[in-house]
Amino acid sequence: MRRFAMVTIIASSSAFTSRRLMFRISRNYAAARQKNFPCHPNKNGYAVLRRASRSTTGCLPMLFSSLSFEMTANEIQMKDDALKMINASIRAVDPYAAVKKKMTVCKEGDSLETLVVEVDGDGAEQIKYDMSKYDRIRVFSFGKASAAMALAAGEVISSSGKQLDGVTIIKDDHATAEEIELLKEKYNIVVRPASHPVPDARSVAGSNEILQLAKISDSRTLIIACISGGGSALFCSPREPLTLEDLMQTNSALLASGMPIEKMNVIRKRLENGKGGRLAATAFPATVLTLVLSDIIGDPIDLIASGPTVPDDGSGWDDACRLVKEYGLEADGEYALPDTVLKLLRLGKEGHLKDTPKSSHAAFCDSPPLCQTVLVGNNRAAVMAAANEADRLGWNPVVLGTRVDGEASIVAGTYVAMAEMLSEQRGDHGISRYQIAKLPAAIIAGGETVVTIPAGCNGKGGRNQELALSAAIKLKEIGLRDVVIASCGTDGTDGPTDAGGAIVDGASVDRIEKTISCRSAHDAMKNHD
Repeated sequence: MRRFAMVTIIASSSAFTSRRLMFRISRNYAAARQKNFPCHPNKNGYAVLRRASRSTTGCLPMLFSSLSFEMTANEIQMKDDALKMINASIRAVDPYAAVKKKMTVCKEGDSLETLVVEVDGDGAEQIKYDMSKYDRIRVFSFGKASAAMALAAGEVISSSGKQLDGVTIIKDDHATAEEIELLKEKYNIVVRPASHPVPDARSVAGSNEILQLAKISDSRTLIIACISGGGSALFCSPREPLTLEDLMQTNSALLASGMPIEKMNVIRKRLENGKGGRLAATAFPATVLTLVLSDIIGDPIDLIASGPTVPDDGSGWDDACRLVKEYGLEADGEYALPDTVLKLLRLGKEGHLKDTPKSSHAAFCDSPPLCQTVLVGNNRAAVMAAANEADRLGWNPVVLGTRVDGEASIVAGTYVAMAEMLSEQRGDHGISRYQIAKLPAAIIAGGETVVTIPAGCNGKGGRNQELALSAAIKLKEIGLRDVVIASCGTDGTDGPTDAGGAIVDGASVDRIEKTISCRSAHDAMKNHD
């Protein structure tokens, strides 16, 4: 399974203009500020949203396209509107802007400097840190938005004049050379590239570097942890006696099984040195402020990146072992975990191993608390931005929610069915008064879909492209035109592929099969590739 969270928009217009749109964006915004989505036809004959590193000028990503082969005039216009909605969603979850918006260093009185952190959007609730209590500030950042978040944190904190250092673990190619140099030279924050979604030796080295700095921190240290989507794979330090190979095999099995990210992280917490509150426990008695860019439905802070700085009160060894059985991860299961991992989980369940720290740990039970967490961005922000842009463009937006989940191909079928029903308003079918929206309409939803990769399948997955291609096949089957589906990840990557997503319409399958005569769209879906 390859994962991205998502936002979906289905739009349909009146009979006079005959415009309809279905559009979906990923919620895993992580590196949104660093990515750009130009649209190009790919080797399979449909438009692929490519990613490119953003410039160091700080400009926001923009999307554009000129693909028109066999698209109707309405579909071209729909595609352009979809890209504008994508832009709006990306801007709403820009990680650099999100962190900058939350933190300010200001003076209270003649000389007292205070770090003020907004907890909510209107500033009614704030966390204040008296900077005179700290000699050193450390920035630990990991996830696909880690470079942008670390840059923002460094910029804010540097104005305090305190000694600053830190480590940022990024996904390969998710920071420019200029960003890496700026973090190191100006803010003394080193950047460690690593693999995602399956960790590698660089992930372990960077994670151990963070844990070592946390271990030597004291009560005069303020740690700012910036966490975003992808943090679980990038912040990875195997618990003895496990090896990196054990964790790599485990990650691959979890991804292939179709297990939702929140359940995956229940298992991951028990296998590593930094997850499930262990980073905060290692840093005790330092003060820890965690800034989270959420990539999980419902924003459970104990599960985002496996909750390295929050107490793990919601899960235990029993939960991890139950999930192993539920998803066929046993030794004789379809997605078997390594024997060493299964043995460790069994020993933990039997009470022979220490579990993750709970709220009773000293790092979490002080008053005021040493460890506090602030959410800086989530799915709702992207969904509402898309809805606002749809309204500006003349659509009638309807927000269904932010908890859509399930197999990408199945969800695609639901969206196509909704588009088909909306299209009935253009004829005299006697059902207009039962429609969920008036035309022109944009139906918007967020959540997280998955792609389950069967054992032995060599396909790469990529939920955005899978949803788009599945929808394209269904559009062709029912002969529905003037519908465009744009499915993309706002962080610029769709699973392990080199694309950010795809745009399809009712003629995309024909273009695919004309471009590659030896391969059908159904074969691509069957192989998840």
